Amino acid sequence: MKSLAIFCGSSSGTNGAYNESAVVIGKMLAERNIAVVYGGGSFGLMGVVASSAMDNGGKVIGVIPTILVKKEAAKKDITELIVVDSMQERKAKIMEISDGFLTLPGGLGTMDELFEMMAFVNLGVHNKPCGVLNTNGFYDHLIRFVDHATESGFIRHQTRKYMVHDEDPVQLLKKMMTI
Repeated sequence: MKSLAIFCGSSSGTNGAYNESAVVIGKMLAERNIAVVYGGGSFGLMGVVASSAMDNGGKVIGVIPTILVKKEAAKKDITELIVVDSMQERKAKIMEISDGFLTLPGGLGTMDELFEMMAFVNLGVHNKPCGVLNTNGFYDHLIRFVDHATESGFIRHQTRKYMVHDEDPVQLLKKMMTI
């Protein structure tokens, strides 16, 4: 794995553990020479992951639509910043240049990104792993929902296997590399 997309909040949330896990992810990926590909913003967990990777000698590629450059204060102190025209282009570019997708705590945009990547697995557009870092049980309900939807016949078992989860970043990365 040469590059990993990070999907996470443009805010930091209410639990300091989310911020801590973002620092760990950035450092871990830098140490393993895995480029961070992310939404290009400087705020929240997005900015923390990018800064941590850069602080530890990593490569960071941000992909941000023009409309959000000012709104999200695009992070300029990264390896490369790619500006695209729309959110749809942003996700397409991230999918194109990433070998997998790792989701940290986040809100609606984070869920949109994760589920679009899983839908593309289902459609055969890609076969890249989708990891979910379940920091402090943040995604317990989501994981239960996905399992329930699978058992209820709405998500194929073949598709479900591409979404792996763990609360430990190192273990999660290992799981992602086995897909």
